[in-house]
Amino acid sequence: MEAEKIIKPANGYLMLVIVLILFFGSIFMAINQENPFYIIVSVISFIGFFGFILVNPNTSKVILLFGKYVGTIKANGLYWANPFYTKKKISLRASNFDSERLKVNDKLGNPVMISTILVWRVTNTYKAAFDVDNYENFVRVQTDAAVRKLASMYPYDNFADEGHDEDITLRSSVNEVSEALEKELEERLSIAGIEVLEARIGYLAYAQEIASAMLKRQQATAIVAARHKIVQGAVEMVEMALEELNKKEIVELDEERKAAMVSNLLVILCGDKEASPVVNAGTLSH
Repeated sequence: MEAEKIIKPANGYLMLVIVLILFFGSIFMAINQENPFYIIVSVISFIGFFGFILVNPNTSKVILLFGKYVGTIKANGLYWANPFYTKKKISLRASNFDSERLKVNDKLGNPVMISTILVWRVTNTYKAAFDVDNYENFVRVQTDAAVRKLASMYPYDNFADEGHDEDITLRSSVNEVSEALEKELEERLSIAGIEVLEARIGYLAYAQEIASAMLKRQQATAIVAARHKIVQGAVEMVEMALEELNKKEIVELDEERKAAMVSNLLVILCGDKEASPVVNAGTLSH
């Protein structure tokens, strides 16, 4: 297996002057002297015009001679080489690829819509030109395959109530998921001589058929969590109130009155609406 070989052909500006002199000089001599030799020189010099190679910044030209790999020109400038060379342009610039939104199943089997944003560039022109058929299409196909695999490895969200207490999820673990995606893409795209500069999730949502149900579930989970916090705080406040009353000996409460007081305080603290006060003009027993 051949490796990338960097070459630097002859200076194109010098060869441009030489080819122009030979071409127009041979035509001039052929007209004046009517010698067929100068016609042959003019034809050969005209073929020399096809040997010029222009390489723009951050681009490269892969050079072939009758199907054999000669080398790659990466330095920008004007060059001249064998007119029979075949030149193939490969960009070395960073490219941005936004994949289509794919419907895949996460680790729990829930259908989700997901897409990725990939920043990549070619680092090995030999692999990009000859180890794959079309390196740009190769990037698109392998990116879709990597996203599908990634989505099946992690759940969309963490639902501890079902026993799926995952540390990494697609929704919350952005850095971990991006690192896993970059690693997967680097392994897949290395065969084409492509370097992954950045890979991250561009779009993530539940599929339309379950989006409404999952939204209700998330809302219910949030309500339960909020209620749990409210009840926990209310119990602590009731406990503190009883301790302060007992400590300062403001009033003596038996077990029945304590139970009534606890019940009233919990209703007030945990209720959705504000409690309406009732003034008791009699004793605590009435």
